[in-house]
Formats: sequence, structure tokens, C-alpha cells
Amino acid sequence: MNKILNNTIINSDHIGILTGFLCGLHCIMTPLLFIYQIELINLNKDEIFSWQSLNYLFIIISFLAVYRSAKNSSNSIIKILMFVSWIVLSLSLLNEQFEIFRIEEFYTYLAITSNCSLHFYNLRYCRCDDPNCCVK
Repeated sequence: MNKILNNTIINSDHIGILTGFLCGLHCIMTPLLFIYQIELINLNKDEIFSWQSLNYLFIIISFLAVYRSAKNSSNSIIKILMFVSWIVLSLSLLNEQFEIFRIEEFYTYLAITSNCSLHFYNLRYCRCDDPNCCVK
């Protein structure tokens, strides 16, 4: 399993980029699915899929991708920025779920875009898969 994660085809940066893309798609599709859920309620369906619960899945998967990518990155600034963007994303998703503050969704999209961009940059310029590589 560890060999698969260290493979250059499937690595944490690829997973981070894919998760960020799916998270952004999820955020864009949510209003449309709420309209669909209203239709389901009108049809008296007992079980309605909880679309908002996917936020927790995105938070967990993106944390694992950030953690793994940070371990294999040679750039300490990128490591810090990845964790900062993950924290902003997590806090904005949790805030959206519990409605603590009124925050524009722009910040969620910014955090998603930043996270994807940082994974892409790390994959392209900072990746250090060799055990003998000097990670700063």
C-alpha cells in the first residue's frame, strides 16, 4: 500500500488536487441539489441524502493529502501554506454547517483554489520522493 502511495502516478498531491476539484464541484452543485431535495420532500420520500455530510469527507481526505504532501515537500513555505489553506477551508466548511458567522462563500472557493494550486505547485517543483533527498 505504501508503495502505491509513493508511486508517481498516484500520490498525495494528485489526491489533493482531485479532492479540491470535487469539493469545488460539490460547492457549485449544492444549490441545485437543494432544489432537488425540495422536490423529493414534496414526493414524500422518507430518506433524503445528506449532501452536506460530504463536507466532512472532504475535510478528512484533504487533511490526509496535505499531511502526506507536506512530508514529501522540499519547500517549507509550501508546507505552511498548505496547512493554512486547509485550516481556512475546514473552518469555512464547518462555519457553513453550523452557521456561526456570516462569511461569503468566496473564501471557501479561495481556500479550495489555493489548496489545489499548492498541491499542483508542490507536485511540479517541490516533490521529494527519494529517501535520501534533503528536505528542508
